[in-house]
Amino acid sequence: MRYGEYGGRYVPETLVPVLEKLKEEFESAKKDPEFMKRLCDLLGNYAGRPTPLYFAENMSNDLGMKIFLKREDLLHTGAHKINNTLGQGLLAKRMGKKRIIAETGAGQHGVASATACALLELECVVYMGKTDMERQKMNVERMKLLGAEVVEVDSGSRTLKDAINEAMRDYAGNFETTHYMIGSALGPAPYPEIVAYFQSYIGREAYHQIIQYSAFPDYVIACVGGGSNSIGIFSGFIDNRNVKLIGVEAGGLGIETKKHAARFSKDGKKGILHGSMSYVLQDEEGQIMETHSISAGLDYPAIGPEHAFLHDKKRAEYVSVTDEQALEAFKMLSRREGIIPALESAHAIAYAVELSKKEGSKGKVVLINLSGRGDKDLGIVLGNR
Repeated sequence: MRYGEYGGRYVPETLVPVLEKLKEEFESAKKDPEFMKRLCDLLGNYAGRPTPLYFAENMSNDLGMKIFLKREDLLHTGAHKINNTLGQGLLAKRMGKKRIIAETGAGQHGVASATACALLELECVVYMGKTDMERQKMNVERMKLLGAEVVEVDSGSRTLKDAINEAMRDYAGNFETTHYMIGSALGPAPYPEIVAYFQSYIGREAYHQIIQYSAFPDYVIACVGGGSNSIGIFSGFIDNRNVKLIGVEAGGLGIETKKHAARFSKDGKKGILHGSMSYVLQDEEGQIMETHSISAGLDYPAIGPEHAFLHDKKRAEYVSVTDEQALEAFKMLSRREGIIPALESAHAIAYAVELSKKEGSKGKVVLINLSGRGDKDLGIVLGNR
């Protein structure tokens, strides 16, 4: 599936039939009552869906807007990633694949992959950059405790991009026995579609929940790394043009410094990375730029192809906030609502703060996807005091 000119399947020829088979199995699974019953049972009784929609009264009073938080941080494993790993884990078993590989940056997808594999009795190998392993030690230990093998990637920038590189190499050599459990809405088709489908529960729930408050959002805000949590919540509102969809990228040290991960900045150009066409951070010679973000989950040079399409069609707006702004938002939500957010989610909170300063923002209804909890990030935050 393509999203306009974006997406596609830029992979070695040997993987083309494998991905085609994956698409066929995915389409079949969606129509299989037994598959869907098992998935819904796990999402409800194991993962903890539906997640609550919380009216953040203190923050709303501070900012002069009505702030609602979709509490994906309350899911088992602490983030939205479990929605996708349970779905793909069941899909792998349906295909007879007994070995799972995954990539991870902040570690949340790795933990969710290891969790699903432990539950479903699948072998799990997680690729993680050395830099990310050092700043997310707790999640590394969680993965190992759950029975996963964590493979340290010491090439390139030693972050998410390089972990995906190694996972793709593994997949190309072991596809007969292995399923690659991609964690975000990127990669070669049909992965963006698969991940978006398993994350669409977020948007569907949020749509029905916010109506119960006799409200409807003027803005839906979510952080964007590869883009799974944002595509998930956008899906519930994308057909309503009165709702403004805002994706928040990592501005790092500032987009003028080139130490950032803002794909829709002037450094982002159309290109191909990890089997898909999208916006990619590139230098003047077309080489992939090294990225920077205080949050490992947003530290990636490309973005999911559906986001590229939504950007070009002006259906969604993409902005960036800096590390400093995200840190302040992390502390603000903790102190004002008693909720410690993941640094990734703190980027979305930070933009809501900026939005409140704009003319005409008072009284607006703002829905923010709180994609994960922040205990994994305490070491980073304490180191940046």
